Amino acid sequence: MLLATPASCSLATCWCGTSGGRTTLRQVSYLTWGVLQERVMTRSYGATATWAGERFTDSQFLVLMNRVLAFIVAGLYCLFCKQPRHGAPMYQYSFASLSNVLSSWCQYEALKFVSFPTQVLAKASKVIPVMLMGKLVSRRSYEHWEYLTAGLISIGVSMFLLSSGPEPRSSQATTLSGLILLGGYIAFDSFTSNWQDALFAYKMSSVQMMLGVNFFSCLFTVGSLLEQGALLEGTRFMGRHSEFAAHALLLSVCSACGQLFIFYTIGQFGAAVFTIIMTLRQAFAILLSCLLYGHTITVVGGLGVAVVFAALLLRVYARGRLKQRGKKAVPIESPVQV
Repeated sequence: MLLATPASCSLATCWCGTSGGRTTLRQVSYLTWGVLQERVMTRSYGATATWAGERFTDSQFLVLMNRVLAFIVAGLYCLFCKQPRHGAPMYQYSFASLSNVLSSWCQYEALKFVSFPTQVLAKASKVIPVMLMGKLVSRRSYEHWEYLTAGLISIGVSMFLLSSGPEPRSSQATTLSGLILLGGYIAFDSFTSNWQDALFAYKMSSVQMMLGVNFFSCLFTVGSLLEQGALLEGTRFMGRHSEFAAHALLLSVCSACGQLFIFYTIGQFGAAVFTIIMTLRQAFAILLSCLLYGHTITVVGGLGVAVVFAALLLRVYARGRLKQRGKKAVPIESPVQV
């Protein structure tokens, strides 16, 4: 059973801060995570004047580091902070955990075959697949304007991402393998969000969700790495390159912090709203990538950003109109008692 202690703590007070504060922290965590992901998977370590260095290639090892730290953070939170009584069957977490591990693996592996803008484009275009998966997994229903605005957001972000120009690294050209991996990422990630959304019916807290999912994720990734004999090799790579060790640790910290906000958003607002927020984050991630790695921004990219924010304003306007009429605006945004 996941922990439910009667004590409270200052961390809980911080966690219950303003919605704006949570949004800012979530964006900072995942912007940093996105930059580090590109650095770890597309750049070499240990390069010298006479040696090109070596790249880290084992995506599962990074997934394991992310999940272990997230499990520790969630466990400590549940140990010292008051949590609701846990009633969900433990095996239910394994489904979301397995799909989460697979989506993370596909995401890291895709960078070996496709450019970073192509990968982000796939993430930015998954709003509608998440909504469709919501109909299959959670039996959700959506308004026509939700599909319209989701499509506009995907189109706008796509315009922005595609306008950044071709990647200078020809080895990162789009391939069939990369597209298959991106398709797997979208499918697994859409399932994960909606399965977690359904699990919140058990009235659990977002941190309990994080603890349960990451517990099984650790088991799955450790088992896979041991079976392949790759666990020691990943550890040796960290020993050879202290810079990689620092990047991997910071990547895990950002992932753990981001997961707290992910589970909170899904629990309070639903999977589709979470995906829209993350889609916006992709636009900021590309902007940061342009500044750090020399990508260009064109007029088309600016128009794409304008389309995204116009779609968001349309969503806000539509929700407000429906609320004034006394109609439930978005079924998936009913708050969950935690």
